[in-house]
Amino acid sequence: ADAIAGRQQPSPARTPAAPGAPSRFRRSPPLAGWAMAMSRALNRLAGISTGVGIVGAALGASLYTVEGGHRAVMWDRINGVGEVVIDEGTHLRIPMFQYPITFDVRLKPRVIATRTGTKDLQQVTISLRVLARPQVDKLPSIYRSLGEDYYDRVLPSICNEVLKATVANYDAEQLLTLRERVSRQIREALSERADDFNLVLEDVSITHLAFGREFTKAIESKQVAQQDAERSKFVVAKAEQEKRAEIIRAEGEALAADLINKALGENREAVIAVKRIEAAKEIAATLAVSRNVTYLPGGASGGSSPNLLLSVGGARH
Repeated sequence: ADAIAGRQQPSPARTPAAPGAPSRFRRSPPLAGWAMAMSRALNRLAGISTGVGIVGAALGASLYTVEGGHRAVMWDRINGVGEVVIDEGTHLRIPMFQYPITFDVRLKPRVIATRTGTKDLQQVTISLRVLARPQVDKLPSIYRSLGEDYYDRVLPSICNEVLKATVANYDAEQLLTLRERVSRQIREALSERADDFNLVLEDVSITHLAFGREFTKAIESKQVAQQDAERSKFVVAKAEQEKRAEIIRAEGEALAADLINKALGENREAVIAVKRIEAAKEIAATLAVSRNVTYLPGGASGGSSPNLLLSVGGARH
């Protein structure tokens, strides 16, 4: 009846085990106390570990690092983008409330190519190499207006604009002959234009300049014509010099002939005697090496017989 009524019957009291009863019916008070102490210690250690883990995770989420050559701006859920630019190093933040946005403030090279027309309506392909970086103190404004991809948003548009406006003021030939002047003008205009977007251009240079096929052929033809003209000038100058040399040579020969004639007119007999002596020397030299020729002087006894040259044949035995 009590069980049907839902009453809880008291459990019968356990009687202590008799001294001779088996060991499973007996309890060891020292072993039970040690187990309870170990359980409390493990629970306490688990609590401490959990706390340390939570603190470590919170601390790790609260720290962030700005690498070398970078700067950061802080965005929070209440004020948005802050005005303070954060330098390199490790800094604190409020997790899930503040988020740092880092920027690379080192110089970045960018090559931009465009095709445009010159003043004389020639098509030219020009490539421009730009070294740019953001203004560090303007990073919050850059992030608000342009975002993190500000290079891709700004440089292609302003470079194309400045290149086309500058190249249109020069002829195709002037782009070659006045290249340094054109590059300087592009750099000045591009730096002024980039300053509106808080960018600093450290270097701007023209790396490639190519013209259309027709203009290239015209330039080559002009160069060939100029070379031919220079060659013709050289030939004319050479002929002129040769003409002057011939005139000078003829004048020298005429002057020499006049001097010879004058000398002959004044000393005719002496000149003839000299010529006779020179001829005699040549004859004597020839006879000296000739065989079977004998010279017989005439008038050895005071007579008037001439000198004789005898050709004596060799005797045969």
